Amino acid sequence: MTAAILTALKVLTQPLGDLSLRDVGASQREALSAALRSNRASLLQRLQSDSSLQEARTLRGGAMSEADWFSTDATDATWSFVQECLLLLLALARHLSVELQHFQQSAPPYACKRPPPEVAPPLPPDVLSFSQQKTVGAALQFVVSLGLCPYLAPGVGVPLPHRSAFGRLVEKLVCGEAPAAGRRLLTTVNVLLRLAEVASLATLVFTQHLGDLMAALSQLGYRPHRAERGEPERKTQELTSEERQRYREALRSILGKVYQPILIKELLILQGGPKQPGAAGTSSGSSSRAALRSAPAWLRRLCGQLLSERLMQPNGVQAVVRAILGGGAGDESDWRKCDGVAKILVTCPQQSTSEESYYRQVCPQILNLLHFADKLTAQQFQRVATRAFLSVVQEKPGFAQQYLLTPLLSPLFSCTTASNEDHSQTAVEESELTRCIEDVYKIWVVGNSPSAPLLKSLERVIPVIFKLLCFTLQNVSHLRAPCREILLWYLRHSETPDGLSTLWRLSGLQGPEDTMTSELSFTPGSDGGVRLAFRESCSDEDDALYEKLLGEQQSLQCLMQTLAEMKDSDLPGDFFQCLLQELTSWTAAEDEDQEDEEHLDVSAMTLLEAEQQLLGRATTRGQTLALLQVLAVMVESLDHTVLLKKHTQVVDFLLSLFQRACVGLDQATDPSRRNPVESQMLSVGMTLVAALLSGPQVRAEDYSSMCRLLPPLETLSQMHPEGVIQQLAFNLRALIATHGAYRPETSTADAKPSGNPPGNPAHRTNQKLGTESNGLHRNPPLSPGSPRNTPTRQPSSEGSASGVCSHTAGRTNATTNKAFSDWLLEACDPDVPTRAAALRSLTQMVQKRNPEAVQAQEKILMLFQENLEHEDSFIYLSAIQGLAALAESYPERILERLLKDFQHGPSLPTSNKQRSLETRLKVGEVLMRASRALGELAPHLGRPLVGVFLQGTRDPDQSVRASSLSNLGELCQRLEHAVGPLAQELSSCLTALIKTEKEAEVRRAAVHVITLLIRGLSDRTTQVLSDVLLDLYRALKLVVRSDPDDVTVVHAQLALEELDDVMKRFIFPKQKLEKKIVVLP
Repeated sequence: MTAAILTALKVLTQPLGDLSLRDVGASQREALSAALRSNRASLLQRLQSDSSLQEARTLRGGAMSEADWFSTDATDATWSFVQECLLLLLALARHLSVELQHFQQSAPPYACKRPPPEVAPPLPPDVLSFSQQKTVGAALQFVVSLGLCPYLAPGVGVPLPHRSAFGRLVEKLVCGEAPAAGRRLLTTVNVLLRLAEVASLATLVFTQHLGDLMAALSQLGYRPHRAERGEPERKTQELTSEERQRYREALRSILGKVYQPILIKELLILQGGPKQPGAAGTSSGSSSRAALRSAPAWLRRLCGQLLSERLMQPNGVQAVVRAILGGGAGDESDWRKCDGVAKILVTCPQQSTSEESYYRQVCPQILNLLHFADKLTAQQFQRVATRAFLSVVQEKPGFAQQYLLTPLLSPLFSCTTASNEDHSQTAVEESELTRCIEDVYKIWVVGNSPSAPLLKSLERVIPVIFKLLCFTLQNVSHLRAPCREILLWYLRHSETPDGLSTLWRLSGLQGPEDTMTSELSFTPGSDGGVRLAFRESCSDEDDALYEKLLGEQQSLQCLMQTLAEMKDSDLPGDFFQCLLQELTSWTAAEDEDQEDEEHLDVSAMTLLEAEQQLLGRATTRGQTLALLQVLAVMVESLDHTVLLKKHTQVVDFLLSLFQRACVGLDQATDPSRRNPVESQMLSVGMTLVAALLSGPQVRAEDYSSMCRLLPPLETLSQMHPEGVIQQLAFNLRALIATHGAYRPETSTADAKPSGNPPGNPAHRTNQKLGTESNGLHRNPPLSPGSPRNTPTRQPSSEGSASGVCSHTAGRTNATTNKAFSDWLLEACDPDVPTRAAALRSLTQMVQKRNPEAVQAQEKILMLFQENLEHEDSFIYLSAIQGLAALAESYPERILERLLKDFQHGPSLPTSNKQRSLETRLKVGEVLMRASRALGELAPHLGRPLVGVFLQGTRDPDQSVRASSLSNLGELCQRLEHAVGPLAQELSSCLTALIKTEKEAEVRRAAVHVITLLIRGLSDRTTQVLSDVLLDLYRALKLVVRSDPDDVTVVHAQLALEELDDVMKRFIFPKQKLEKKIVVLP
């Protein structure tokens, strides 16, 4: 019977042939009307004559007897066609319902026993095939197009002309203003609702015509009786209140059954576009947005109410987001859609009882949008959630704090407030902490919209995030990167006072607020995260103290790593200056406390007061030590470009230095107790000020910032016990105070540093500083009767600024003008600085090919060899540099002499034989530098060096063997193809040393030679070392497996990594996109 009804539907909806339409010879509207009449007549004829359609005729008759709306008037061909479609669809629905009821009541054949696996379960009778669904879908399309859409009020639903050309034809064919239009719409809706009761038919109705059905139900149930302003008068019969209520309930029933994103999308379309005053007379095809024309006011209110209800129900926010976004690809339009959805979510609808109830229901759903596993969906939902979150925080900070920020950060708050009342081992689970950190990263870092509420709420949990970061640095965890990014984001976007306060807390210099208690500790989680657990109290005080100190050290290292990444921020430098200022104030306070201790009468105090006094002193000293520790770690870990990034920070640093130097100057101190390091630091600081003032362009702002140095400089110039410091302070103060317009006519060469004998190194340092300070001014020598400290007017500030750096130019001129013989004499001077300066000057002459140096190269060689045995590192390092320069300039002759000294010891008659080994090692350093400087001459001049170095590997002393191997590695790295003839000898030597050498230092050097050899040959390794590569590989593997020295094993692993890279490039060469052109003969 189902097949008979579907055959009848197919006859009714089948298209006419081209011949029939051509025979009509009329317009398209008349052709369509004729086709409808022809199909209806054909159906009635076949129902009467075709015996195969007898069951369909019976079912149609039963449906017709119950249909009080059926009319036999055939004047309206369109409605007559629709009636036939409705009768057949009703007959199909009744038949499927009866069959389905019998199917459910009858027992299946395998109800008592388990059916065999090859037998499929029986299909319900309401299941339609694809072709049958296509036939029913065509009938439904005719019913909706001809019997529903033409009778909708203007503005309700999408008009037919805006859908297709067939819709424009139907609008001309069907008259929607007929007297029975309301009842026809009522009839069509009733039949569609009856079809929706059958599951298989309901799927076709809701998937294809949901919007039209909702529009009809809205009109029948909610359209007001009286026409609103701007709406045409109605000529249709009004519905009763019972009928209206029934259609309202039907609409509500559909709203609860259909998938919510699809339903919301249809409601948005039904709501129409924005209200436009002149939209009534707009042409149907005038724009692409004409389909969303303005809907009536009652329909807009209804859709808005329904949308608000969808939004405030469970998972309503997710449904709205899915309906609007619809699985975009992440382009610019999707960004705009996300912003639009976020604005919708933030705006409280008028139908809501209160704003608080709305945000209480919506905000948790916004947070749930952050947790999706699908990448594309998670990306879109994260955009919406982030924008909505930030908008709520900006527009409704009170509700955001209560319903967004507090729930999101609750796991981090639990880290500071957790208590072990229920005696559980875990305070915060791993999944909760991981989700919280990821959500904070998405909102704060990815959202990147800093505001006061966001920064304030994040500030409360920054100590916990910092502790978590410190823990992840000691373990492997995927939370390390987000924690670091969150901390960096806060420090970069917070105000400077808040950032400094946070750094004080993180460094442990401020009282712990909102931090974890000692009972809690982070432990690794099972999924690579972190969980917070209660730990047992440590009974051993030493272990507890060790854990505390270790934790503080790790926290400082973590903080320094974080500050090192803030290269584009001024906060590290400001924090450094703040610490220095605090150190100065504590130093002054400590001096005052010492004065009070001298006048303190302990006998007049009670035991409690004395104990409090001692505890106060211990606390102060503990704070001072902590501050010094932070300063020491900062100076050691951070580069000066991070600590002193701006000119003002350099001035602040100098101000702190000078202020600390001024502390205690008013007290008479013993010269023997004076700290020479402080004086040298003060001199270096003043030299730094002079360097700043000697710049090419000193601006007025620079002088203004340096004016803060005037008070401490004045104090130092008057009260410092050393004359050199006084003179430097006076000169700098005069230069800063006059902005370079005045220059003091003083010479600090006459200032004698008190308390330092002439032979003391401190005395020589002060003399050097005095000479440099004397170079601050380009003055002629003063006459004996000239007054001291008398400033004179200069014509411009440029001359004074250039005079500040004249000491450098003077030194350079002296170097150029001094005779070569004088440098030779000074190279034998017993004074260490003088001799070292002469040796470096001779080195420069050799490098510049000075004619006198070229003629006296033998004397220079002997001079360098003699000074190579000097015990002062300043001297013998200068000699090593000079010998390397000689070997680079005259390699053939100088290298031969150096190789003899390296093999047999120093050859000079005056050489100290007892220190022969030390001298040989120094010569080895010279040879290593010379090997690096050979460059392209290495293959030509390297053969003798290789022989000597190979002989040195058999030296009795292990240091010489290690030095020879080190030099051999440097040389082989530059020999390239010249290593080929020596490959067997090198391989035999290195493998023998690796296997038989007892000293770990020598084995390390041998393995390092292999590393440098492979690194130097690179891609040519397989060609040059083809015969010995396997032996070297086996030797390295032997080291990795059995060598007892860990450092040697690390060197071998590095060599294997180099070899691995070479072999990968050899086996898998890079693909080059190149075209070879061959010229044929």
